[in-house]
Amino acid sequence: MNPLIAPSILAADFANLQREIAMINESAADYIHVDVMDGVFVPNISFGMPVIKAVKKHARKPLDVHLMIVEPERYVEAFKEVGADILSVHIEASTHLHRTIQQIKAAGMKAGVAVNPHTSVSQLRDVLADLDLVCLMSVNPGFGGQKFIHNTYRKVAELRSLIEQTHSNALIEIDGGVNEDNAQPLMEAGAHVLVAGNFVFSAFDPKSVIQRLKDVGQSLA
Repeated sequence: MNPLIAPSILAADFANLQREIAMINESAADYIHVDVMDGVFVPNISFGMPVIKAVKKHARKPLDVHLMIVEPERYVEAFKEVGADILSVHIEASTHLHRTIQQIKAAGMKAGVAVNPHTSVSQLRDVLADLDLVCLMSVNPGFGGQKFIHNTYRKVAELRSLIEQTHSNALIEIDGGVNEDNAQPLMEAGAHVLVAGNFVFSAFDPKSVIQRLKDVGQSLA
């Protein structure tokens, strides 16, 4: 099975964002990954609603929106209005996680939960059956360009087992430091979706890089 590829526009050229979105549209990518940071949950600030609305206007791929914000439940409907197709909230930021997942689904989006490197995937057991996506952070959230954390392989395998035990249909997404060296081991461990930021947007030919990541699954068939 080929992985689903989600280029993260956090690493895009913000001065030429429409051009970057056009490149993703023309590529083999499956999603457009949008990292939303509030400067509170993580020590950085990224996109607001107007930027996401503008991206949606030009996007021909689903928007995979990853909220790295406190009190995400306050903004669920607003993110639906500006174009989110998948909305992921952090388990560490959600006091009433089950309620927030149901809120996301009621708004008409696919529901995801993101998990920081220090958080055990076992904490997801009671909500896994309700999820469409689990975003495993393979770096500490807040900044692009960080080094991949190798313990992620073990967490992917553990999460895959938990998904099977709970009869969940959730996809496993990996966010942080993804490249051609770790893409295949991640797929072998059970990952489905690969988020790639700097690895794509710093390349001379980003579309070629996206295609090479997409082709990783061929050798696993």
